[in-house]
Amino acid sequence: MSNLNNKNNKVLARTVGFWNNYKEKHPNIAQFLVFFMLSNGITVLQLVLMPVFKSIFAKTALVTTNFQVLQFGHNFDGSPYYVFDYAAGSLASGGGGGLAYFLAVQITIGIAQVINFFAQRSITFKSNSNIWKAAFWYLVAYIVITIGAAAAQGFYKAPIYNLLMNTWGWGAVGETTADVITMIINSAISFWVFFPIFKIIFKQEPENKVK
Repeated sequence: MSNLNNKNNKVLARTVGFWNNYKEKHPNIAQFLVFFMLSNGITVLQLVLMPVFKSIFAKTALVTTNFQVLQFGHNFDGSPYYVFDYAAGSLASGGGGGLAYFLAVQITIGIAQVINFFAQRSITFKSNSNIWKAAFWYLVAYIVITIGAAAAQGFYKAPIYNLLMNTWGWGAVGETTADVITMIINSAISFWVFFPIFKIIFKQEPENKVK
């Protein structure tokens, strides 16, 4: 048992040594890799939380509450195009999930982003800049990205759900699969947009300048 522990300790020491050496030679790549790993962990968290909140809200009258806001032009068929398009009714019945689906998505993303903020600030960027300023700009970026991602969702959400649930006839399995795909796409958008933003707001400052 002690020999096994010694071997494990040696492997761990070599791995840590390799990583520290690589981080010293390629700091930007190493930082991106840490960001990538944490982001994937956050995505997995979202995939776990989303069906939980969706199941909770599906049992409420919020499913039949229409939530279609921020109209921006029209679709190709002439119908209004909404940035946040969650028509009343369950997805299985041809609706958009209503306010229930909107809340399930946004609460899931909100929780994930709060965790992401602290994890990326402390682990990836090791920032010591003013946390309140960083939180303010993070919130601004989060709102802008949420609106942008929601607008983009209008192009792929309905086709994905229709393909999996109706065209392929997967029903409830298709709905769950579509939930996962749309959440991954949304996470991918956030991933590529947030990294350069984090580089700006999560700075390392000399200790005497930190307020």
